[in-house]
Amino acid sequence: MKWTTEARGKVGGGVLLMLLGAGIPALVGALQGDVGQPYHETRLYFGTQRAHGGEIGEKEFTEFLDRAVTPAFPEGLTLQEGRGQWREADGDIVREHSYELVLLYPEKEAENRSVHIERIRRAYQTDYDQDSVGRSDDQVKVDF
Repeated sequence: MKWTTEARGKVGGGVLLMLLGAGIPALVGALQGDVGQPYHETRLYFGTQRAHGGEIGEKEFTEFLDRAVTPAFPEGLTLQEGRGQWREADGDIVREHSYELVLLYPEKEAENRSVHIERIRRAYQTDYDQDSVGRSDDQVKVDF
């Protein structure tokens, strides 16, 4: 067969339509948020005022991360500093420097990772004289 300009245009256009047809669903999915794998997101909220006085310093908190968190989540984490407040049992409001720790892990590992997270919470409460460590969980899609 002899390739004419007209034949090349038809073949090229057909290939272009095939490629676009394959790419459009992926593009639409990406625009609609269908990107990534199912992950679990846990956020932990750490206050720094000790129940019986004193504050947990940055160096002390970093040492806690190195000792209690990083071994359980070596692939990474996000730490954000903030200001928080907490109502004590007697009704007093305590305002304090705080940390929000964000952990992402595959959804299929959620049960096992939850055990580690609860150990982290208990360790912080015990080691630093805290009433509690807040926790929130959500299912998300993640793509790195």
